[in-house]
Amino acid sequence: MSEDTELLDPAEQSVYRLLVRLAVAGADDLADRADIPAAEVTRLLESLRAKGLARGGPIFEPLPPDVALGDALLRRQRSLDSARRVVAGLTEEYRATSRRRIADHLVEIVVGAAALRERLRDMQESAQDEILWFCRVNPIAMSGPDNVEEGTALARGVRYRAIYERALIEMPGELEGISSSVRRGERARVVEALPVRLAIADRSMAICPLVPDHERDLGEPTAALVRRSELLDALVALFESVWERATPLLDGDAGDDPLGADRLLLSLFVAGFPDKAIASQVGVSKRTVQRRLERLMLLAGVDTRAGLAFEAGRRGWLG
Repeated sequence: MSEDTELLDPAEQSVYRLLVRLAVAGADDLADRADIPAAEVTRLLESLRAKGLARGGPIFEPLPPDVALGDALLRRQRSLDSARRVVAGLTEEYRATSRRRIADHLVEIVVGAAALRERLRDMQESAQDEILWFCRVNPIAMSGPDNVEEGTALARGVRYRAIYERALIEMPGELEGISSSVRRGERARVVEALPVRLAIADRSMAICPLVPDHERDLGEPTAALVRRSELLDALVALFESVWERATPLLDGDAGDDPLGADRLLLSLFVAGFPDKAIASQVGVSKRTVQRRLERLMLLAGVDTRAGLAFEAGRRGWLG
């Protein structure tokens, strides 16, 4: 007997209740009282007898339902428990497979300078909040002058924070381009060296080249496009840690700032540029750089360059 027929359907329940009230009854008597054809009542009584709920015939009497249906209910409960275990196992398998499937999409490999450049452009065009950028010397896909998307993104309110390697700033024309970006709203800082190349958009996507510089000539540049994950969180944390120790790099056009045109000079000095390199970047002589640093030392109330660097940080001259 199948599980579907072990318990009572509504017609069987009706006839059983009527039989309980009558204590004993035949098919004709039940048919009259229930207004059901006698042949149908006979079929229902036989079904009740088969299920252990009635005995006799042609006169029937009811039997206790807990005894008759207890085993059926127990079997049904065991079947449900087994079904729940099967469903739980299938659900866990689905979740595990789903996690693996989703993980396959967390990191995408981008091969080739052209493809990488296109991804960097798409990333900036779709950004809504902020772009974080590690800018190392010798870009592999997009140089500063090529990055026209930054200006458009800044104009629509996207914030940019960029950290530059000192060697990149020393290259001809680079500081001029960075200064232009700073005037448009970019916040720029400089460090001696960066650990990786990195671009992050809205803390939801990052692009990080995979091939080290010393192997760049071995094939096409390859990068990982990383979406929301703990790996992305780690890359954001890396950027923030470098940002904290990097030196602000600010444009010299500071309006009413008491540092005036010396603001850029001071930022280059604090970043560790030698006088000759500062002179080349600012467009003055080495001697002029030295005189202006002496003026800044006087303004800071110190008599050493180390003291000037300390006071510049303490007073927040560089932001």
